[in-house]
Amino acid sequence: MPLVAHTDLPTFERLRAEGETVLSRDQAIHQDIRELHIGLLNMMPDAALTATERQFFRLVGESNQVAQFYMHPFTLEELERSPKAQAHIDRYYESFDDIKAHGLDALIITGANVSQPDLSDEAFWQPLIEVVDWAYHNVTSTICSCLATHAVLQFRYGQKRRRLPAKRWGVYRHTVVRRDHPLVAGVNTLFDVPHSRFNQIDREQFEAAGLHILAESEQAGVHLAVSEDQFRLVFFQGHPEYDMISLMKEYKREVMRFHQGERDDYPPFPENYFSLRSQAILDEYAHMIKTARRAGREAPPFPEELITNALHNTWHDTAEAVLNNWVGKIYQSTISQLPR
Repeated sequence: MPLVAHTDLPTFERLRAEGETVLSRDQAIHQDIRELHIGLLNMMPDAALTATERQFFRLVGESNQVAQFYMHPFTLEELERSPKAQAHIDRYYESFDDIKAHGLDALIITGANVSQPDLSDEAFWQPLIEVVDWAYHNVTSTICSCLATHAVLQFRYGQKRRRLPAKRWGVYRHTVVRRDHPLVAGVNTLFDVPHSRFNQIDREQFEAAGLHILAESEQAGVHLAVSEDQFRLVFFQGHPEYDMISLMKEYKREVMRFHQGERDDYPPFPENYFSLRSQAILDEYAHMIKTARRAGREAPPFPEELITNALHNTWHDTAEAVLNNWVGKIYQSTISQLPR
């Protein structure tokens, strides 16, 4: 059912242009459909801020529940922003005080970039704890994505993430290991999920915390888990919200960082993502970049158009199904609370 464009956030118009159903506020008023209010604590860095809005808004809006979805993006003041990103936030985002005052039915918390070896040393640590603690007692369910999962496992369950030998980066096959859980009802028992991280919470740590693992990968580890009560907290360690081109854009950024001398090693390919032909094209491009770097020349154009048509999205349908199940549980919870 539809998203409601209750503000002039550009993401709504972008989704409408992509074919998603987005109602204006006036259209929504004239439909007798229950409202669901879902918060998005967007902690992603500037380069991914608006893309992350779009990705999570899209997944919620594709739910087939009979509801109108009001999305409420907000962030943490402690996260450093460029002037452009801060202007976007100042104009379109809500404050946490407003969120608390008006309430939410559910919450999604994104990942974030970190600069400290221990998450508890990050400037956003205490404010994030405040949001999670408030949500735990005031919303039906909270999805924690990637870094948010690692943070909650540390401060609520005492399980610190471990550093991986190399970046976990690519698209990996996962298996549903708890087929009876409502979040994976009707979901493919084998499905793909993109991952992009340097750290990991292991299966043994989820189990030690008393959490329930729903899906995991032999290569990438646990992706989907839930809190001891089965629903109040939902943990993603991967990125099911990613667009088809997200990993390519990330790879391109790392290549440019190499060219600019911000990293010494040339980035490896995301695993299980680029075709053999695309890898050959990118190997040739790597030679061009290295030559340009040595000569102090500008980087040649990245062969994005040659690569994009060979990419495949093998995860979105499952991500959509899981989010639909999540929204369905929230919807049923709100219905059960209505006066009889």
